[in-house]
Amino acid sequence: MSAPVVVKVGGSDGIDLDAVCDDLARMWREGRRVVLVHGGSAETNRVSAQLGVPPRFVTSPGGHQSRFTDRATLEVFEMVYCGKVNKGIVERLQACGVNAVGVSGLDGRLLEGRLKSTVRSVENGRVLVLHGDHTGTVEKVNVALLELLLGNGYLPVLTPPAVSYEGVAMNVDGDRAAAAVAVALGAEALVLLSNVPGLLSAFPDEATLVPRVDAAAPEAAMELAQGRMKKKVMGAVAAVTGGVGRVVLGDARVAEPVSRALRGYGTVVA
Repeated sequence: MSAPVVVKVGGSDGIDLDAVCDDLARMWREGRRVVLVHGGSAETNRVSAQLGVPPRFVTSPGGHQSRFTDRATLEVFEMVYCGKVNKGIVERLQACGVNAVGVSGLDGRLLEGRLKSTVRSVENGRVLVLHGDHTGTVEKVNVALLELLLGNGYLPVLTPPAVSYEGVAMNVDGDRAAAAVAVALGAEALVLLSNVPGLLSAFPDEATLVPRVDAAAPEAAMELAQGRMKKKVMGAVAAVTGGVGRVVLGDARVAEPVSRALRGYGTVVA
């Protein structure tokens, strides 16, 4: 049985989900085994504001930005990621003739890991310790559940949250979660799609695309990466280190975005 392709599509504005789903549907009809992991950050920000739970972002001492997820924020996160965004993608795929199944990392302990109840944040030059956070890192993937779906002809559409070892829902980084899924499945390739062509050496100038990153020496790429791109580079490097055949940071705003990325359009991490 062929190794699957794992695709992560981000949740920022500007992403063409119809193009992503059309491309995945074609691949699925050709017999490719595909797992889709998705985000939903922009829609979560909008809904959070509407519900009176405005998003709060923190920057770690290492320069990585993440969403501070208290219990109220986690409930909005689940509403948007597991509900509106996930089912919207499943509906798109079903309309394309794909028998897609939407699941979260919480379901069946599909994505499991360690909960961090505190987070360190740099604010006004000071490092603060914030309590009540519901974030964590994926350490285990329920491969048997994914293989059950793939083996019966379904296309899994997977979203955070994950579940802690204690059974608590937790927000996890989607790119790194997708990398964990790709490694666990022995994926042929991992494609990380966002609203830029890949890693840019002078963000936001899209003419400065970095075509290749050496996973064995990612320091220069991490220096270039801005904002969320840092997590994408980290996820890509983790996937390559874990044995994934190909990793590409690609553009989700174009036609056939997955196929283009697999042909090497974007930033190839190897």
